Amino acid sequence: MIRDTSGQDRVLTKPSVTRRRRISLAAVAAGLVLGLGYVARTWLVSDRSFDRSRMRIATVHRGTLVRDVVADGRVVAANSPTLYAIAAGTVDFAVRSGDSVKRGQVIATISSPDLQSKLAQEQSTLAGLQSALGRGQLDVEHGRANADKVIAQADVDRQTAQREVDVNRELYSKGVVSELELRRSEDLLAKAEIALKHARIDAGLGTKELQFDLGTKQQGLDRQQEIVRDLERQVAALQIQSPVDGQVGQLMVAQRASVAANAPVISVVDLSAFELEIKVPDSFARDLGLGMAAEIREGTRTYPGKVRSVSPEVVDGEVATRIEFGDQRPAGLRQNQRLTARILIDTRPDVLEVDRGQFADASGGHYAYFVDGSVAERRPIEIGATSLSDVELLSGAKEGDKIVVSGADAFGTAMRVRLAD
Repeated sequence: MIRDTSGQDRVLTKPSVTRRRRISLAAVAAGLVLGLGYVARTWLVSDRSFDRSRMRIATVHRGTLVRDVVADGRVVAANSPTLYAIAAGTVDFAVRSGDSVKRGQVIATISSPDLQSKLAQEQSTLAGLQSALGRGQLDVEHGRANADKVIAQADVDRQTAQREVDVNRELYSKGVVSELELRRSEDLLAKAEIALKHARIDAGLGTKELQFDLGTKQQGLDRQQEIVRDLERQVAALQIQSPVDGQVGQLMVAQRASVAANAPVISVVDLSAFELEIKVPDSFARDLGLGMAAEIREGTRTYPGKVRSVSPEVVDGEVATRIEFGDQRPAGLRQNQRLTARILIDTRPDVLEVDRGQFADASGGHYAYFVDGSVAERRPIEIGATSLSDVELLSGAKEGDKIVVSGADAFGTAMRVRLAD
C-alpha cells in the first residue's frame, strides 16, 4: 500500500474576524470618539452659537497703513462779499446776476436825497467856520499891531521922562532947579517905566487870548471838516463799486426798490479765489492740520491743494474743512460744483494691520474675537492708527490671526462663541 499525506493534515476552525479588520474597526471607533469629544468640547467651551455667514472675518497681516480722508465736497468762493446800502434810498442796478465785473466798476447806485441835503448843509456850515477863522486871524494881527503901538508909546514916554531927569540932575548940580523939581521928574520916570512894563505884559496876554480864540475856531473848523468828509464818503458810497474782479452773485432787492440803511443790496463772487468745502468725520478731524497736502479730483484729473481751515465745531458727527487750490485748478469752476478731495494724513510702513470693521469701535477697540476653527474667543488688543480700510494692531495679535471684524456686536459679553457653518 502506498501511504498518502492524510496523516499530516490538520483541520483548522475558521476565525470570526481577521486581525486587520479588528485594527480597522478600532481605528474607526477611536476616530468617532475623538470627533465626538471635539464636538463636545466645542459645545462645552462655547457660551452661544452664531451663524458664520453673518460675520465678516479678516486675517491679520503686515503692510503699509495709509491714513487718508476721501470725501465729496462743493466748490465755494473764498471771497464772496455782500455789499450794503450806506443810507436809505432807491436802488438803481447797473448789472444783472451773472454779469462779469471788474474791480472798481459801479454796479449799483442809491439815490438818497436826505443824505445829499445833509451834505450840502454841512458844507455851508463849514464855509461859515472858514470865514470865522479868517476873521479870527485878522483879529490876531490887529491885536498885535495895537499892542505894538501901546508899547511904542510907553517907550517914548519913558525916554522923555529919562531925558527930563537927566536935565534936572545937571541943573540941580548947578543950583538952577530945586531938589523938589528933580524928585518930581524922577517919579515921572518911574511911572513911565511901570507903564512900559505893563504895556508889554498886556500885549502878551492880549496876543495869547486872541490866539486861544483862534485855536478854538480852528478846532471847530477841523471838526466840521471831518463831518463834511464823512458825508462826502457816504455820498460817494451811494455808488456801489465792485471790490473784486469777479461775477455778480445775487441781487438782494428788485430794481428801483427802496432799501433801508445797512440793508444788503448785491453780492459779488471772486472767481479767482475758489475753495473746496468737504465734511470730514470727527474721528479723522482731530488728526487734520493746516497746510496738509490734498488732492482734488475732477473726472480723471487731479489737482494739488492744501488744507486751509478746519472748523472747531462738530455738526452731525462731521467737521467742515476748507481746501484751497494750488497753482493749478480746473477750468470753469462754478459755485456749488461737486468735486472729490483726498487728504493724506500719514503713511506707516511695515505695521501689523487688519481690515477695519465694527470691532475697532466696540469698547473703545480694547478687545476683539479671534477665530480658531469653529470657536471665536474674546481677547484683549490694543489698536493704533486707523484708516478708511485698515486698523493698526499694536498688541494682542500676531500675523496670520483671524479676527471677527464685523458682526461681533451680537456676541454681547460672551468670552467664547461657536460659529456654525
